[in-house]
Amino acid sequence: MAMNKNTVLGWATLIMIIMGLIIIGLGIYRYDDVAGWGFGAVGIGFFANAWVFSALKGRV
Repeated sequence: MAMNKNTVLGWATLIMIIMGLIIIGLGIYRYDDVAGWGFGAVGIGFFANAWVFSALKGRV
């Protein structure tokens, strides 16, 4: 399977979305105190990075 730049960005986007959901889930279900807010913020940051990777597909 040959992977070009767009395929790598697509996989990176998918992995970032999955990790963002996992981190937000940890913030919601595991940490009930202030740490949960930090996990939520980091999860949203993962979504922002995934959005950038998705926007770069086809342009690189």
